[in-house]
Amino acid sequence: MKKILLLALIPLLMLSCRDTKKKDTVKSTAVAQPEIHKELYGFWVGDFYTTDESEYEGDMSDAIKKLNINIKKITKDTVIAQSVVSGNSRPLLGKLSDDGSKITFILNEPGTEKYDGKFEITLVGDTLIGKWNAYKKELKWPEKEFKLLKKNFEYNADPMLPSESSYVDWSDHKMVKRVDTLEDGTVDSLEANPFYRSASDQIFKLNASTTVLKEEDVKNLRKLDLQIIKNTIFARHGYAFKKQTFRNFFDPVEWYVPVKNNVDNDLTAVENKNIKLLDRFTKYAEDNYDAFGR
Repeated sequence: MKKILLLALIPLLMLSCRDTKKKDTVKSTAVAQPEIHKELYGFWVGDFYTTDESEYEGDMSDAIKKLNINIKKITKDTVIAQSVVSGNSRPLLGKLSDDGSKITFILNEPGTEKYDGKFEITLVGDTLIGKWNAYKKELKWPEKEFKLLKKNFEYNADPMLPSESSYVDWSDHKMVKRVDTLEDGTVDSLEANPFYRSASDQIFKLNASTTVLKEEDVKNLRKLDLQIIKNTIFARHGYAFKKQTFRNFFDPVEWYVPVKNNVDNDLTAVENKNIKLLDRFTKYAEDNYDAFGR
């Protein structure tokens, strides 16, 4: 009797399994939407700036940053992307709207960190233009604008910082009291003024990605020289700088694209060797505070 009952149940169990598989297949098919607008995939890079720069006093470096939005996947209902700015990499999730004449995006950061917000983007020609609004309106700069162009990123060992720019660390200064000798021979003490550390032109001559450096190459360099030469290695690999000093130096540079927060596994044997040498000399190097405060 038990065998007969079991045999009778087998077809029902098989039918149930088929129904379950059928439901799973239907469900899977419904979720897997075709990708669209693949031509927009990739890095979009440009200035990320406050809408009211007039409120800044002194150094404008914190007003303008470099933003990279990496668009990874677009379907009818979902856009998956990533933002990189000021050394922070945040996942983005949102939607694309295409009415036939205009493409727009709404992309949201998770909201789990202080500086998360929402990107509102419009494709105008070959440029992504839009605004970012922080979720926390009490931030000093809760709204920023951006204009981004599509940009390929490939490691290149050759680029250097542009020599037409001067490299002064405006985030690090010391007060220096100067004296002035008058015509009658008396010495007059002047008010203390801020002086900032600056780099020498050696940063345009030493490439630590292409050449194995020797001790005689670096032993007389300023501390800031050594730091810039080392961090130019990281910049070539797309390292997203957190420190304001190096963002000020590299964000304005055309070839620099901030891509990720860790490039340790990307470094070449030459670069690793040079980094060890540069670190050893940086430990004991001194800075030249010869740039007068602006």
